[in-house]
This record gives sequence, structure tokens and C-alpha cells, in this order.
Amino acid sequence: MLQITRNLAIADDEIEWTAIRAQGAGGQNVNKVSSAVHLRFDIRASSLPDLYKERLLALSDNRISNDGVVVIKAQQYRSQEQNHADALLRLVALIASVTVTPKPRRPTKPTRSAQKKRLEGKALRGTVKANRGKVLL
Repeated sequence: MLQITRNLAIADDEIEWTAIRAQGAGGQNVNKVSSAVHLRFDIRASSLPDLYKERLLALSDNRISNDGVVVIKAQQYRSQEQNHADALLRLVALIASVTVTPKPRRPTKPTRSAQKKRLEGKALRGTVKANRGKVLL
């Protein structure tokens, strides 16, 4: 079980792993060892609550495909175990980001004194600019 929050966990069989070769320079080992990992997590087929599924699918994240599958590629480390742990942490962070309910925005108005101050500043700036005209002799 992968623990997301105190009340939310994902079963291990919902996550699909694929070992792949990492990109970039790596010396003699780069063509022999598959140290990078692909993590695949199907949002629609998961055991997450429907609210969290909707929020995840609504995210405009490059890691979420049109089919609702989260694909995380981890290749930062040289060992497969570290990349595996890194991919899990990134999945947990992604899911945990939608568990927080956003605070509703309350519209506010500027105070009367702030409006007055703003208009006085504009008038002052206007007089400064008006005084920059040609000098009449």
C-alpha cells in the first residue's frame, strides 16, 4: 500500500512499472543497464474517491495523458531503486496536491480612502505631465 495521506492509500497493484534505459551520457553502463523507470497509474480505474479523480483529470499536467493515465519517468539517479522511489514520491505529491480543497475567493473592494488616494495621485501625475509642455515667452 502506498500511503498518500492519513486517510488515503493506493494499492500496489494499481501502479504499473516498466524499466527502461536512461537517456543522456552515462559511460559504459548506459547501453547495458535499464536504470530508469516508467510509472503508470490509471486514474479512472483506481480506487481513489471520485472527487479526487475529477480533480486529477482536470489538471493541465503534461504527465496526465488524454486517457487519464499518469505517466512518470524517473531517470535522475543511477540506480533503479532510487528512481523507483523518486517516481513514487512524485506520484504521491501529484495526488496529494488535489486532496487539499482550495479556499473560496471572497471578492473585496478597495476602501474609500484608498480610492481617494489613487485619484489624487493620478491628478498630481497629470499636472506634472501638463507642466512639461513648451514654455511660452
